[in-house]
Amino acid sequence: MARKIGSRYTAHQILGRGSAGTVWLGEGPEGPVAIKLLREDLASDQELVGRFVQERTALLGLEHPHIVTVRDLVVDGNDLALVMDLVRGTDLRTRLERERRLAPEAAVAITADVADALAAAHAAGVVHRDVKPENVLLDMQGPLGPGGAHPALLTDFGVAKLIDAPRRTRATKIIGTPDYLAPEIVEGLPPRASVDIYALATVLYELLAGFTPFGGGHPGAVLRRHVTETVVPLPGIPEELWQLIVQCLAKAPASRLRASELAARLREQLPTLAGLPPLDVDEPDLSEEAAEEEPATPAPPAGGEPVRRRGAVSLVQGSRPDSNRDTHTSMRVPAPDELAGGAHGTARAPRSAGAPRPGSAKHRAAVRRRRITLGVAGVAVAALVSAGAWWATSDSPQDTPPPASTSSTP
Repeated sequence: MARKIGSRYTAHQILGRGSAGTVWLGEGPEGPVAIKLLREDLASDQELVGRFVQERTALLGLEHPHIVTVRDLVVDGNDLALVMDLVRGTDLRTRLERERRLAPEAAVAITADVADALAAAHAAGVVHRDVKPENVLLDMQGPLGPGGAHPALLTDFGVAKLIDAPRRTRATKIIGTPDYLAPEIVEGLPPRASVDIYALATVLYELLAGFTPFGGGHPGAVLRRHVTETVVPLPGIPEELWQLIVQCLAKAPASRLRASELAARLREQLPTLAGLPPLDVDEPDLSEEAAEEEPATPAPPAGGEPVRRRGAVSLVQGSRPDSNRDTHTSMRVPAPDELAGGAHGTARAPRSAGAPRPGSAKHRAAVRRRRITLGVAGVAVAALVSAGAWWATSDSPQDTPPPASTSSTP
């Protein structure tokens, strides 16, 4: 059912739902548009509305071939909406769920497009704060690039910042999606451009491996891993590309590349990646680790509803999550002693297909079995040694005292 959005736009059909609002296919004076209508409880927050209006100039000024352009911001009664260009395609999460992992050439081409978008945003003083596959759209009507990749466009600029209002998230809270949060955000520092680089490197790792380097299990464990653990190498990719990923996943923000440098260096890698197949690595067994870290996890609903991705929980209390995924989390910053404790297991270690993941329940069970086997073997060897010694002792001649001499008297 159509509804008016302000005086210039009409929303016709829902394209998707998220914890911050609903995306509609709409019509404006210049043709079809996408309209992101924020939740009514957000629209009724006067502080948020004020921030929305303040961000208008920055958001409307962001124009780049790899950014989904914001055309208008509408404040009308209970309606608070961003009007954006309509991209005919899908998001990167949908492609990743369908293919599990991408060939290195396509993964790097998509990441370079997003890095270009971030370079333009950072030059304008805008930090995205929520770079992840859900916020990368693939334009199916655009020309194919290296590896057959469709042009990638970054969307949802400004949404995380708008919702991160002091009244809604106190200084002890963090906003973002746990799998992609930079360590400095976990430690409570203000977000700067380098947090987008860290998130984008995490996305590239996920496109190559099929899973994020520090995700899995309870969100608190994910946050600890970002701060305390180092990324585990991915087998099968060129060393120069791996070093780029490592540099952009550095714990120190100053060690990471700028977005423009990252885009240029990624494109330099493309000729060496042509024709390489997707990596042959297995995803860590999350079900077993989660059972140890989060024993009270409820069973999945009976209606065949997809299980929510671990490490991604609703941003807005009481919101109805997207049927496919959730988008943000709001939780307290871990205390220093909690971060110092480290996380259970290892940092999402990739492994050859079929091999158990170090630190997983299967791996520990195998280690226990080996220890039991070695223990039994040790006892058997000790028993054999003892038996041999006994036989050797029993077969040796015994020392007997000399017979007593007798004398007779005449």
